[in-house]
Amino acid sequence: MPPTLRFTTVNIGAPDPHLLGRFYQQLLGGELTADEPDWVVLRPPNGGVGIAFQTETDYTRPVWPAEPDDQQMMMHLEIGVDDLESATALATAAGATVADYQPQDDVRVCLDPAGHPFCLWLDQ
Repeated sequence: MPPTLRFTTVNIGAPDPHLLGRFYQQLLGGELTADEPDWVVLRPPNGGVGIAFQTETDYTRPVWPAEPDDQQMMMHLEIGVDDLESATALATAAGATVADYQPQDDVRVCLDPAGHPFCLWLDQ
């Protein structure tokens, strides 16, 4: 019999996991759990996959869009929204910056306080 596997958490490296955890809590809601010196977990309000943040002492910010020899993003979060303008305003008020390069009209690429790109996309 095969083992039961359940996807529970995405782990993101950062220079300050507590700062990043609070940023995503302001953006997405939920509860910060497992609050340890180098580790924070954000659990969504209605269950589902959580986001963990861990200290990376040699952290290098990704570059968006990356060029050869730049630090590449290893992944990014996709966040569906019903109002792109107000979601972007919420993200920037929480500490995000809007990326200079925007590849699509119905998506807003933002950078979290540690420089990880994430996409707000119109989910209608």
